[in-house]
Amino acid sequence: MNRPQKRSFQIRGHRTSLSLEQPFWEALREIADSEEKTLAGLVAEIDAKRNATASGLSGAIRIFILDHYRRKCRDVL
Repeated sequence: MNRPQKRSFQIRGHRTSLSLEQPFWEALREIADSEEKTLAGLVAEIDAKRNATASGLSGAIRIFILDHYRRKCRDVL
């Protein structure tokens, strides 16, 4: 298993760091590219929509990626 890699972003005027495994970073980049968004912009959107008391941002991103690819699979079937 890949060790998490940390990257920093500026969200709503403050810097934050996220730790995700490389496959998640790759998937997040694929989604951002397909939606013609920057990685930082997509992370900010996920942050704005998450329930901050329910999960951390890294967890919210993992769930977002899983949901995205589940929807794609349903669309194909």
